[in-house]
Amino acid sequence: MDFKLPLAPLAMALALVFACGAVSAQDAGTLRKIKESGTIQIGARDSQIPFSYKLSADSAPIGFTNDICLKIVDAVKAKLGLPKIEVRYTMLNSTNRIPLLQNGTVDLDCATTTNTTQRQAQVDFAPSHFVTNITAAVKKNSGINALTDLNGKNVATVSGSTSIQLLRGARKSGTIEVNEIAGKDTSDGFLLLSTGRADAYVLDDVQLAGMIASATNPGDYKILKESLRQEPYGIMLRKDDPEFKALVDETVNGLMKSGAIEQLYTKWFLSPIPPRNANLNFPMTDAVREIYKNPNNKGV
Repeated sequence: MDFKLPLAPLAMALALVFACGAVSAQDAGTLRKIKESGTIQIGARDSQIPFSYKLSADSAPIGFTNDICLKIVDAVKAKLGLPKIEVRYTMLNSTNRIPLLQNGTVDLDCATTTNTTQRQAQVDFAPSHFVTNITAAVKKNSGINALTDLNGKNVATVSGSTSIQLLRGARKSGTIEVNEIAGKDTSDGFLLLSTGRADAYVLDDVQLAGMIASATNPGDYKILKESLRQEPYGIMLRKDDPEFKALVDETVNGLMKSGAIEQLYTKWFLSPIPPRNANLNFPMTDAVREIYKNPNNKGV
């Protein structure tokens, strides 16, 4: 006797099969994904000097955080016993970096993402590799010398960044009242400042230093000494993947304990770097020294 499953239940059964397959693929973990594909997917940026940036449209990203992630790639090769792993880059921004990490488009986000407790609910973080201060860059002839001088001014920010949240928090508290102009990425935000459309640019101090060093007239700008908040940077990876996280943590901790991280710091913050061979002259702060001495992935 032929048995025909009604159409609706059949569709439901097939959907269940595909759903189970998707869950199994996700549960397989990043290391298995890399071994089966022979590739690792890294999320990078176009213009976050000196952490993750490109010298041309066709070039691979370079930078401090990128170098750390390439050390993780070496550790993955050793773990899996693979002589070679292809590194594929995807350019991310502040708004799509978490969704594209979660859906498997990238395996690591290797840039300047602040480790926050809110983001920890969605992703995992490696031990922090940098600590920055959120402040403002202005033109030296602007007359702006403190954060309170931003009142009534046009201030550039970056969509999806923590700096925009801090600025809005200051506005709500009545500390600072500004006209907010959002750039699509860090270089776009600096363009708003350099062309006079914004009076100030609120961002991480080290990224501001990088953009000023690469500007046509670096001497035209200054960075305010005040800070809205100190923030740790961390490499993001998917949650609930303990094997991959353990390897990432071990690699980053090893760089700090061996002193190799300090060599990378000197290379990117205290030496001439491409494209203009500018030296950021950004000495290691006490906060950075502390996270290298006592690695952790605490969020703010």
